[in-house]
Amino acid sequence: MSLDRLDALETRIRDLVKLVQELKRKNGLLEEELKTARQQLAQQDDMNRRWEMERTDIKTRIEKVMSEIELIECI
Repeated sequence: MSLDRLDALETRIRDLVKLVQELKRKNGLLEEELKTARQQLAQQDDMNRRWEMERTDIKTRIEKVMSEIELIECI
């Protein structure tokens, strides 16, 4: 193998090592973004559940008041 070919191979290997390092760095960043997104989604799910419970409670209370109003109207 000539020195020129060896130099070219060495350059390609260095470039590949740099590429692998960059991909690992980007992968780490993406994993952090995914973790953050999952945490935000979990928080949003919790908030949606609370709102749904509050909505159900309000609906029940309104129905009760409406029933009481109907009773008053009947009297």
